[in-house]
Amino acid sequence: MADTYTLPELPYDYAALEPHISTRILQLHHDKHHATYVKTANETLEQLADLQSRDGDVMTLRALEKSLAFNVSGHLLHAALWTSMGPGGPGQPDGELRAAIDDAFGSFESLRKQLNGAVTSLQGSGWAALVWEPLAGRLLVEQIYDHQSNMTPGNMPLFVIDGWEHAYYLQYENDKAKYLEGFWQVADWEHAARRFQAAREVPQMAGIA
Repeated sequence: MADTYTLPELPYDYAALEPHISTRILQLHHDKHHATYVKTANETLEQLADLQSRDGDVMTLRALEKSLAFNVSGHLLHAALWTSMGPGGPGQPDGELRAAIDDAFGSFESLRKQLNGAVTSLQGSGWAALVWEPLAGRLLVEQIYDHQSNMTPGNMPLFVIDGWEHAYYLQYENDKAKYLEGFWQVADWEHAARRFQAAREVPQMAGIA
């Protein structure tokens, strides 16, 4: 049987991000929301395999492909989210990632404002993401609707902020600005730097550059 998706363990305790991200929110977010995306993605894979084996109808295929895109993207972004936060206090990027950020956005503060703006201007549910765009070979900020809309194929999320209500509402209600203040107090750029290094080593898609 082909590999399936797996819910990653949190790299810290549920209470590690207090008081900025509450224990209850983190527990529900990881154990319920992220776990559901993983479970549904795996169920969708099974249904797609069954559909392919019996030459199923096109409408069912479309629905399953939409489900897979939504749930796998949700899984991918949440996996990046857990390592975009950490208990060590507010962090900032350094080294080659910081240099690339300064080159693309002018300063870290400018990047931070763009990420905040991507969250606060969401019409509904979505994300803000710092991504590596491999064809242009540069950093960009993406505003992602739901988990997959506006997410350009091939772009690598390096650092993400969840703008879905379940990420903050129990603690901050509808005050996104206050939530973002708390988020930046637990921002962790260590894994983003690693993803940045890995992303730049991936060759451009043949024939598209």
